[in-house]
Amino acid sequence: MAKPTALPLARLLQLASPALPVGAFSYSQGLEAAVDAGIVRDRASAVRWVGDVAALSLARWELPLLARLITAWHAKDTDTATAINARFLASRESAELRAETVQMGYSLARLAAQLPIDGHESLEALEEPAFPTAYAFAVAAWSVPEREALVAYLWSWMENAVMAAVKCVPLGQTDAQRALLELGDRIEALVTESLETGEEAMAPSLPHLALLSSRHETQYTRLFRS
Repeated sequence: MAKPTALPLARLLQLASPALPVGAFSYSQGLEAAVDAGIVRDRASAVRWVGDVAALSLARWELPLLARLITAWHAKDTDTATAINARFLASRESAELRAETVQMGYSLARLAAQLPIDGHESLEALEEPAFPTAYAFAVAAWSVPEREALVAYLWSWMENAVMAAVKCVPLGQTDAQRALLELGDRIEALVTESLETGEEAMAPSLPHLALLSSRHETQYTRLFRS
């Protein structure tokens, strides 16, 4: 019987760490525009915003695609990974949101080549790897279990969103930790939902988020790039 190893967990923690040099901290994914519009103004409204985007966008679109990307990279099926990558890029509804995932994906692909991660040439062959595509590649290369990878991806996204709220709402650090506790309680159910979501139920569109993201592109003052 094989001895369990903590290495995949350590690799996953590295991949989900805010110290990962992909520039996630510079993006708010529309949250800053929601603050400017008065939709997000305190901890309760920030939790509602982050929770809604997680439930209505990530769990129904980004995470199901991420799971499919992990499967494709495990099988070394570059054609399928490329097709899913194009599908995700096509779902980004504003220039900012598309630029965000392309910049972060490029940064992670470049890091994969510099570390290096085995097989990084397959990822580099993609013209514009989106961030979920690059993340899934690292997950497969490092033999990280799929469910744990989705949990870490969602947690990392939530943490980044709450830290953006700290800067632009603003929120205090204690309120931020309370928000993360509340949001963290939802992760198990959201990941389960995403793994059970079939093609017919996958929904990439959040029209209000797309509108706010578009408005952010011409917002008078900005802390974040999206």
